[in-house]
Amino acid sequence: MNAAVMTDPIAMPKSALGARGWAAVMSAALAIAVLVPVLNLAVPETSVFHLGDFYVSLLGKILCYAICALAIDLIWGYTGILSLGHGLFFALGGYGMGMYLMRQIGTDGQYKSNMPDFMVFLNWKEFPWHWALSDSFIGQMLLVILVPGLLAFVFGYFAFRSRIKGVYFSIITQALTYAAMLLFFRNETGFGGNNGFTDFKRILGVPLDQQMKVLLCVLSGLVLVGFYVMSRAIINSKAGRVLQAIRDAETRVMFSGYNPVTYKLAIWTLSAVMCAVAGALYVPQVGIINPGEMSAAASIEMAIWAAVGGRGTLIGPILGAFFVNGAKSWFTVAFPEFWLFFLGALFIAVTLFLPQGLLGLWHKLRGHPSASEEGHR
Repeated sequence: MNAAVMTDPIAMPKSALGARGWAAVMSAALAIAVLVPVLNLAVPETSVFHLGDFYVSLLGKILCYAICALAIDLIWGYTGILSLGHGLFFALGGYGMGMYLMRQIGTDGQYKSNMPDFMVFLNWKEFPWHWALSDSFIGQMLLVILVPGLLAFVFGYFAFRSRIKGVYFSIITQALTYAAMLLFFRNETGFGGNNGFTDFKRILGVPLDQQMKVLLCVLSGLVLVGFYVMSRAIINSKAGRVLQAIRDAETRVMFSGYNPVTYKLAIWTLSAVMCAVAGALYVPQVGIINPGEMSAAASIEMAIWAAVGGRGTLIGPILGAFFVNGAKSWFTVAFPEFWLFFLGALFIAVTLFLPQGLLGLWHKLRGHPSASEEGHR
């Protein structure tokens, strides 16, 4: 039986980045690196071409979300692992950056202390042990990668070795995220409790003004482009073909002499680190991080972005993140009480009528056959 017939997710043709692909990637990187700063900082506010501060902030947020959608696609679209807990890794990366930003406040806080205001309020006399590297940018950035990566590795090791898969794996990941959220809500853990971290002043000694936020937006875009190129290289490699074979028929992969646990664990850990990096970029742009980022809804939305855009395509989930969050930005202003109903209806509609997502619809309109159709030829 052809593997394309067996698979549920869409699998667009997996060609390497050719000349046109590289041209598109470079154009996207150039547009982010040049157009955003010029349109926001150089073009006068009275001009129709001026990109307002609000839209720079919104673009930066969506670029971070797009990284998460890309990470979800690697494990769900290409490996068949549906995670409903990647909000945890996103939040851990955000908290790692937030700890450093809180130390950067210095004595500019309400209590004029070198310790964060919430610690002074709780009458803490010294920093807890896990804040040991919080005054070092390099140290905290290493923790942004190592802590979520190690947690994902340990969790994945036991889960995959136990052959937990399908809906059971999804439920366990959501339970893990919920448990972490309850832990971070507690004041004694040293993460700001319900309020989390906020009121950031500077990063690397530079004020978090509009110029810095434009720079962070550009950096988020370049990181997204870099992760996309890396993901494309993985998917087009031998390891990528093994991952897709695991998605389609894991038992056959085992009988072929491959160890699925190794491949699943590697891509699972990588996707967690990608979400953590996105969280670290997200926090200084929005100015806050709290346990709400670990809510079940946050992780489910990541899966929705991938499904709406078209999972198993890499570019589709990125488009899905932009479409859903762009619509969310408009709906929450125009019809705030109906946003959740719209999101649910969108997910149901895509599942029932557009199983290949928006990208699959685009290919169908252009007359390109889907992977399942090609499998019957």
